[in-house]
Amino acid sequence: MREYTEKKETCGTICLKYLLFIFNFFFWLAGGAVMAVGAWTLAEKSDYISLLSSSTYSATAYILVVAGVVVMVTGILGCCATFKERRNLLRVYFILLLCIFLLEIIAGILAYIYYQQLSLELKQNLKNTMTQKYRREGEESVTSAVDKLQQEFKCCGSNNYTDWTDSLWIKSSEASGRKVPDSCCKTITDLCGRRDHPSNIYKESGCITKLENFIQEHLKIIGAVGISIACVQIFGMIFTCCLYKSLKSEPY
Repeated sequence: MREYTEKKETCGTICLKYLLFIFNFFFWLAGGAVMAVGAWTLAEKSDYISLLSSSTYSATAYILVVAGVVVMVTGILGCCATFKERRNLLRVYFILLLCIFLLEIIAGILAYIYYQQLSLELKQNLKNTMTQKYRREGEESVTSAVDKLQQEFKCCGSNNYTDWTDSLWIKSSEASGRKVPDSCCKTITDLCGRRDHPSNIYKESGCITKLENFIQEHLKIIGAVGISIACVQIFGMIFTCCLYKSLKSEPY
């Protein structure tokens, strides 16, 4: 009877080991995906971060990058802890899983909160950022972001092209008589911003709604990735606890 019980426990331990190994393999792949989403947000979409007064958007991306790296390392540690059947490694593995779980939940919550606040922030700050910092010394990142924004989304100004009448740069001699930046033009040529006719510039729409929609879509991705991976980790923590208990109950 004792031999049957020990054999049953051993079979259960082996099943848990393979379940945890499979989990760790997919967990490692998920870590790469999480890191890729965070890095993609920072690398490809970082131009527009300078137009935001809050650092929450970039913070969520950085959290995902850090979490992704830790997930990949943790996946490898989990495989080692599983097949070596070392309870001390399993404890470390569980603690790392818990830390990553909390990081990704935080990223998801930050993305959700900022999603709700984004519209108000842009309404309060985007026009001021564009008119006060465009082409100013030391604000090259803002200038580049504004030009890219207006060209990529085919818009002009925050609400519309008339916002540029309040621009410090447009009022200065450096603008050379331009009424809007050249990036407002449908076909960019030198000094094309002098002519504000609808056939020449994107006169019909401002950039605020388009930028808001763009960032909100990325916040949805960041939030969904963070929360989804965090939910999957719950299974990993359950498997780890079961394996730890199984090893602890076995005779040495």
